[in-house]
Amino acid sequence: MEQDLPKEAARAQPAANAPGVWQRIQSWDSRLSVTKGLTAVTLLTGLVGGYFQYISSYDQKMSEQAKTDMDLAAKTFMDISDAFAEVQTQQETMLRDEFDSLKVQSSPAFIPVDSKTLEPYDDYRKARIVLRRNGAIFARKAEIYIDWPSDMGRDAAAEHTLDQDPLTATLLTKYNFDCESEANMPQFKGAIYNGGDPGRPSEELCNDPTANGLKSYVELCARLPNGTVDPLQKVVTINWWSAKHHVLVMHHCFEALRGQLNLLQVPASGKQVSSDRKPETTPQDSSERRLQLQARRLDAFMTLTMSQLDRIRVRYRPTGFVCHAPVLREAVGYFTNHCLPNQPIKSERS
Repeated sequence: MEQDLPKEAARAQPAANAPGVWQRIQSWDSRLSVTKGLTAVTLLTGLVGGYFQYISSYDQKMSEQAKTDMDLAAKTFMDISDAFAEVQTQQETMLRDEFDSLKVQSSPAFIPVDSKTLEPYDDYRKARIVLRRNGAIFARKAEIYIDWPSDMGRDAAAEHTLDQDPLTATLLTKYNFDCESEANMPQFKGAIYNGGDPGRPSEELCNDPTANGLKSYVELCARLPNGTVDPLQKVVTINWWSAKHHVLVMHHCFEALRGQLNLLQVPASGKQVSSDRKPETTPQDSSERRLQLQARRLDAFMTLTMSQLDRIRVRYRPTGFVCHAPVLREAVGYFTNHCLPNQPIKSERS
């Protein structure tokens, strides 16, 4: 019995002497301290590495998109410029040859010649067919590959009205766009079109385009057969900061010049015309002026497109190290859009 006393005394020891829950946690913590350190380093390295891998992959995609946008914009620019330059060069050559051949004629009588009589030139005919076939397509390509990528404020995912830009070749014809008016020539000075609805026409708006100063757009009004403004038709805006609008106007004016009676006159023997019926300007001067206006329109389109190509470059410019560093990128993005890949332009057009 005395031998069993130590065993019973041991059983009677208070439970507090046994290791508690907290002691067990500390014991396991000490045993796994090395493993915990390795896990934290591995986890941190994985997060940082994954972050920079994501940024690198994203930048690569943006770089590929930038190259695609630039290539398509440059190709569209070259295709449109080449097509219009080719047909205008052929026109200049054709008219010069016709005038030179008529210099030897001395009859004082004149009869009008339709422009179709000036189309025996095979190169001109081919260039004209190509331009007429692709005119509307060129305008859409200019919108898709030049206007949209260079628009810093455009969000492709946002909701857009399908008829947001109502200008078409048909409307230019319907509104009797005057290709020979100096007020309808492209310019990039003055007020910029803000995309708003110009509303209904007014006499001041339609009859005095520069009433409110220079503008880099034209507000086109519909007119009735007697020349008065049609109050029921909305005003259509031609925006000279739009490559699409340039192409539509160039093509419309090319067709208008070709479709009207050419001022080139050919002698008609045996007929006399009084001096008061002769044109105030020579046919050559009138034709050359039209060709010069076409050349100015093409030059304006090329000037705008080169500017838009630069804007595409700006849109995809590198954002710098701060925009790739963890935490700093989010901090900068909280206050400004500087780290966005498609940054809004801060300087106004002038």
